[in-house]
Amino acid sequence: MSDRNSAPAKLEGELRDVVVAARAGDNGAFAELYRRFFRMVHAVLMSRVPSGDVDDLAQEVFLRAWRQLHALRDPLAFGGWLRQIALHQSADHLRRTHYTEQLDPHAAAEPAIAPNCEEAWLLLAEIRGLPEAYRETMVLRFVEGLTGPEIAELTGLTPGSVRVNLHRGVEMLRARLKGVTR
Repeated sequence: MSDRNSAPAKLEGELRDVVVAARAGDNGAFAELYRRFFRMVHAVLMSRVPSGDVDDLAQEVFLRAWRQLHALRDPLAFGGWLRQIALHQSADHLRRTHYTEQLDPHAAAEPAIAPNCEEAWLLLAEIRGLPEAYRETMVLRFVEGLTGPEIAELTGLTPGSVRVNLHRGVEMLRARLKGVTR
């Protein structure tokens, strides 16, 4: 029983140490945070903005986080705090660029999905149409390939919430796809 409880405590302690070191100016510690949280940031952005903009925006998110790290009060809240930065960054980006939705999935070449993979484009478009809570979790799971526990750790959601979001998101996606294929 104590092994199960000590693993999360150890991970929390490691995260706290890395965030504190990064806040003190340790570039290597911030590089470790980047490595740990990049996929989560990428998924948040992928679920909101055109794929061609995701990589640049991810860099902007981490740059903003580096500059504002001193303002983070609880080092264990880093994942949720970084997610909020990504959400704000994507909203600011969309406001600045005034994107319109493309009706033809082949009209824009976006590097995250092969241009000739029509099914992948359709799925991504349908996932982007889901409510926010499900959209992010679905992209983290099915685009970034993270497990439920990894999603929970990165986003600050409970494992139960991740399971519920994935289940409901898959059900909503199925319903949407039934309407598309008919």
